[in-house]
Amino acid sequence: MQTPYYLIDKSRLLQNLEKIAWLRDASGAKSLLALKCFATWSVFDFMADYMDGSTSSSLYEVRLGHEKFSGETHAYSVAYADDEIDDVLAYSNKIIFNSIGQLTKFSKASQGHVRGLRANPGVSTSEFDLADPARPFSRLGEHDPADIAAVADQISGLMFHNNCENDSFERFDTMLTLIEDRFGTIIHNMDWVSLGGGIHFTGDDYPINQLANRLKNFAQTYDIQVYLEPGEAAITGAATLEVTVLDTMHNGKNLAIVDSSIEAHMLDLLIYREPAKITPNTGDHEWMICGKSCLAGDIFGEFRFDAPLKSGDRLSFQDAAGYTMVKKNWFNGVKMPSIAIRELDGTVKLVRDFDYDDFAAALS
Repeated sequence: MQTPYYLIDKSRLLQNLEKIAWLRDASGAKSLLALKCFATWSVFDFMADYMDGSTSSSLYEVRLGHEKFSGETHAYSVAYADDEIDDVLAYSNKIIFNSIGQLTKFSKASQGHVRGLRANPGVSTSEFDLADPARPFSRLGEHDPADIAAVADQISGLMFHNNCENDSFERFDTMLTLIEDRFGTIIHNMDWVSLGGGIHFTGDDYPINQLANRLKNFAQTYDIQVYLEPGEAAITGAATLEVTVLDTMHNGKNLAIVDSSIEAHMLDLLIYREPAKITPNTGDHEWMICGKSCLAGDIFGEFRFDAPLKSGDRLSFQDAAGYTMVKKNWFNGVKMPSIAIRELDGTVKLVRDFDYDDFAAALS
């Protein structure tokens, strides 16, 4: 198969999904796929057997969840526009407003619909200011319990999203306790609460039994249905970006140029200034892997190999699903990676290819 292409491995995906299903059985917490992280709908039917639906951040995402992912469809957006609210309501089972202002504005339109409100507890696990929902002057949710209490009769649920790549159960437990201390009185009057995503409970060493017990006790204390919104937890380790070395150079370091671009195909890593991952990343030969775009900093990272790289060599970048496939773009007109799936029996099938017509259609 011609590179570049994203390769989704269902056997790797299944490992995460089985943990998600186990957590639901053990705790009662339902899990919704966060489409902002992963929206490759060719595997939605496979994922839907282990999850309870999807959650969105925009009209197009909620429509995709409604059309392609069975189960519940939750709608959330930082702000809904007047010309999209009717469609958002039509495609969703629950709508979550970011602010009291939006709840009030669309009160009449959403009457009779299951409604929730995002609450900002003022704490998070994010190590990046760019991604910190509790950063100073945050626009993400209402922060004053008294203000929320004043409109509690208009909603039946709350959404908290303050975890970010959090692999510490102790930190999760501490933050949930803070949420209970600040918003517990209001939660008692709710039917459901979403605790968002960013909880890395599918990791190998995560104490998932403790998480299950904490979630179960939380639900029983407040007599509510708990929702989680896993994104990366659902698809971590499940996909690679397959590339080919096109050229090699030496300019103080060994340089290998591949038929891909970190800005176009793994943009989230560039935004957060993190290197891509290659395994095993061992050997005596160190090479800087470079993208083919004209951006000087189009660098995947520096890695070690058992032998010098040469034109035609194939490389695999790991963890190429979360916040990667959804952010791919046409920068420099670099060919967008195809999408392929490795089935459970090991066969690989191409499910989407992109060509010049797709590039031209994205412009005008």
